[in-house]
Amino acid sequence: MTAERDSPRTIQTDDAIITCIYQLIIYMASMPRRGFRGRLNPDTKEMSQRLIGRRWVCGTKNMAEKPTIDRAIRDFIWNVVEIHSQIEEIHKSWAELLGMTEPQWLILMAIDELDQGRGVSGIAIANKLRIHPAFVTNQTKKLEAMVFLAREPSPDDARFVQMSLTEKARAEISKLSTKREALNSALLEGLDEASLDYLNKRLASIAKNSRLASQKLSIGAM
Repeated sequence: MTAERDSPRTIQTDDAIITCIYQLIIYMASMPRRGFRGRLNPDTKEMSQRLIGRRWVCGTKNMAEKPTIDRAIRDFIWNVVEIHSQIEEIHKSWAELLGMTEPQWLILMAIDELDQGRGVSGIAIANKLRIHPAFVTNQTKKLEAMVFLAREPSPDDARFVQMSLTEKARAEISKLSTKREALNSALLEGLDEASLDYLNKRLASIAKNSRLASQKLSIGAM
């Protein structure tokens, strides 16, 4: 490595970028879902302006001589905001095709992702989607009434319920497979398998680090 890459200034810059990403992801994870439909609601605008307009929020006060990095951080923030908005609209479209709400669609997707053949607990769904368990209980009862999922007592503890997709749900989701594949191709156009794998690994690392940062933030360590 060159001396510049190993210098304290470079390390400070890297730390500033990581801190900015942590703050952004923590915020996005806690952002109210309602009211964010393709445009920024007031809360989102305020936080975005804070993140983008005030250098100290992202720890960039030491980056006055790094305008390129500063611009990259701003672009990153706005790209995440835009991606979040568009993906939310996509989920809403799939939900409407099945006659349900967006949260209900995401619950079905979470169950499909997590189920290993024994069903999925409400707590596991809540953790996956970062929503309150009581909301999961309320919505899964509605999905059960719509015959999209089955709720059965856990074989390990009858006080708890395990949920799984019904044949109806799998059939309806399967009908969307062609459209979903086409959308995924459009969404990831320009990324080959290696690039996507690299991106997923970086995002997984950020997700892991953001959980640690969130814990530190909650105890006042940041």
